[in-house]
Amino acid sequence: MKNYDDLGVFEIWWKSCLDVHKAYSEADPKRRVKWAGPEMSARSSITARQMETWAHGHEIFDCLGISRREEDYIENIVHMGVSTFGWTFVNRQLPVPGEAPYVSLILPSGKFVSYNEESNSSFVKGDAVDFCQVVTQTRNILDTSLKIKGEAARQWMNLAQCFAGRPEDPPRRGQRYIKL
Repeated sequence: MKNYDDLGVFEIWWKSCLDVHKAYSEADPKRRVKWAGPEMSARSSITARQMETWAHGHEIFDCLGISRREEDYIENIVHMGVSTFGWTFVNRQLPVPGEAPYVSLILPSGKFVSYNEESNSSFVKGDAVDFCQVVTQTRNILDTSLKIKGEAARQWMNLAQCFAGRPEDPPRRGQRYIKL
């Protein structure tokens, strides 16, 4: 255990951040690591920490009723959201739809990203921030401008959960964002 006895709360937090940064920067990205949820690779673990920090940060912005300036770093969260398509269903003991919907999103810089096989019958399209808010359950799908088509896409976006743990329902429509 590190000696933090003579440090204040901020200094302890900052020192811990530097320790975590050092450990992850030296780790094999594919090495399996333990944590509160299922084991995952070091790369996935640090992305999950980014996702959690980003999502919980939205709680603060929502309480303050202000919008947050976003950047393309959320592409990691988009990737995690797409990668956990099956998890959303498995976690709820529901059958996983046969094929994941096509996902086409616009990052804050205007750059397009897409995942899965292109389809006109099953897709999620729109703003990457909206997508990240849905898969992290900081927004109800009805509070976004995402375009959704197909039963698998609708079901996924209504239940999406890219984090480990018991199934949780997204917030009710209008519950999480206060526009001033």
